[in-house]
Amino acid sequence: MKAKALAVIIPALFFAAAAGAADDKSTSKSNDTMHTPTTQDREHNREAVSDTTITGKVKTALAADVGLKTMTNVHVETNNDGVVTLKGEVTSADQKKHAADVAKKVSGVKSVKNELTVASKK
Repeated sequence: MKAKALAVIIPALFFAAAAGAADDKSTSKSNDTMHTPTTQDREHNREAVSDTTITGKVKTALAADVGLKTMTNVHVETNNDGVVTLKGEVTSADQKKHAADVAKKVSGVKSVKNELTVASKK
């Protein structure tokens, strides 16, 4: 008798749970609104991707340059669609100038703000 009752109750519980889950999904779909990106949203996304790409290219160019490989304290930021800012510390004025020159040659860079500082010799 118990086995028959369990054989009826267990499938009924699964059915009830499945029906409840399906009901939750249909309710949540009706409450969700689809957001269609605006032209401004798309432009912002393009700029963000472009700025990130430029930052990566500048970092790669600095790391690949023989005279700049040892620079580990240089941070690169890209803002405003191609404006690159170099921050950090270098060992010489020549290295500071050279880093800016390398960054300027990277595709997509419109200008470079060189905020690098030359480390004082101890």
